[in-house]
Amino acid sequence: MTVRTRVAPSPTGDPHVGTAYIALFNACFARQHGGQFILRIEDTDQQRSTAESEQAILDSLRWLGLAWDEGPDVGGPHGPYRQSERGDIYQRYAQQLLDSGHAFRCYRTPDELDQLRDSLKEQGVQRALKPSDLELPAEEVARREAAGAPSVVRMRVPEEGRCEVDDMLRGTMELDWGPVDAQILLKSDGMPTYHLANVVDDHLMGITHVLRGEEWINSAPKHKLLYEYFGWEMPQLCHMPLLRNPDKSKLSKRKNPTSITYYRDKGYLPETLLNYLGRMGWSMPDEREKFSLEEMQAQFDIQRVSLGGPVFDVEKLAWLNGQWLRELSDEQFLARLQGWLFNREYALKVIPHIKSRVETLSQVVERAGFCFGDAPAISAASFEHTQLASEDMKEWLQYLLWSLDALRTWERDALFGVAQSLARALGVKVKDFLHPVFVAIAGTPASFSVVDAMAILGPDLTRMRLRSAIEALGGVSKKQTKQLEKRWLTMQQPAG
Repeated sequence: MTVRTRVAPSPTGDPHVGTAYIALFNACFARQHGGQFILRIEDTDQQRSTAESEQAILDSLRWLGLAWDEGPDVGGPHGPYRQSERGDIYQRYAQQLLDSGHAFRCYRTPDELDQLRDSLKEQGVQRALKPSDLELPAEEVARREAAGAPSVVRMRVPEEGRCEVDDMLRGTMELDWGPVDAQILLKSDGMPTYHLANVVDDHLMGITHVLRGEEWINSAPKHKLLYEYFGWEMPQLCHMPLLRNPDKSKLSKRKNPTSITYYRDKGYLPETLLNYLGRMGWSMPDEREKFSLEEMQAQFDIQRVSLGGPVFDVEKLAWLNGQWLRELSDEQFLARLQGWLFNREYALKVIPHIKSRVETLSQVVERAGFCFGDAPAISAASFEHTQLASEDMKEWLQYLLWSLDALRTWERDALFGVAQSLARALGVKVKDFLHPVFVAIAGTPASFSVVDAMAILGPDLTRMRLRSAIEALGGVSKKQTKQLEKRWLTMQQPAG
């Protein structure tokens, strides 16, 4: 048997370090066994998926030094490798499940689903919605179908009992069928959910081992059942421990930078980040902390993975990056420095904005250093303004941060549009609204256009500086966050 593993990221945002973590272990497992590693794009969420996000995923994984044998960019015998291009395949297999009686068409409305859940709760029944709850009489199904009512395809699942799932790290796990719902397999728009697409693609692409995050453990019974329904052999499962913040909570961008491009733009070496991700729950036989991808692949053993939640500590990552930097020769160090932000492409983005603002070349560092260096050192005093209150500015920065998190296109006009919209909703001048933004991004209100600066810096560094500025102004408590978020959501509603 040829070992075949895969990673299937969703192109719905910044490339996540968690994606790189799972990709690394899948690649190492495949290489250890002389097998193949496949990259598949899970873009069935057409509302949120973008070509820009997909390209960022490909670029960031390549920057890390990971290579795949098959994928949307390199092709292969099992394409297409974008799920959005495999719709006919999923339709065919969903129909097969309907024909065999293992799935049913569900016409329940969102209100009906809420009522069913409330009814179970009132009865004190602790389980998910099952086919017996959801299925309508044949005549009602016919009536809704004739009326053109929307429907989804759901799978049949047991109402009780337990399911045994084998895991490479955990052994045999027993999972209760009670919390497992009659999963939607095909949405009303004809697109598959993760569960159907995942099983069908893994089978058709010959995936033999699935190494994925432990958050998918509760979905394993559904997947096992689908394999049984289709009469296919299930790949071996391995659920990797989740990356965690130092406080042991699940790694999230609200507490830690999670984007691969953030660490690239901050000046971390790709070897360092990959090395650090390799240490997340795994160790070399000799326990050394610094090792290359090639060394990890040569020594890789999946049984050395520890199930304790690995902590992603940025300070430890920075220390490790220093170790890698110090081993570079002076020529190598210079080459890395030039290839980082002091490269032609990036510098040409900055030069048009500072050329008219300097009289000597030595002033470039002073006027544009925030584009090339670390975040500016700021405190609450940095935001002082004769007419603007610090509490108001902190709230504005939080509104802007949430709006930028939801922004799909990162370019100057879109950024300025967000600022204009928020200033209008708040009843303040755009110039005043942007005052704290200038300080957060450049460390001073006397910089060139802050929206141009944000466009140059990119989403990851921009959002990180906004978060740091909010903290410098005293931070936002959980209670205050709920209040501000409610107001922000109101501002997102169209006028009238």
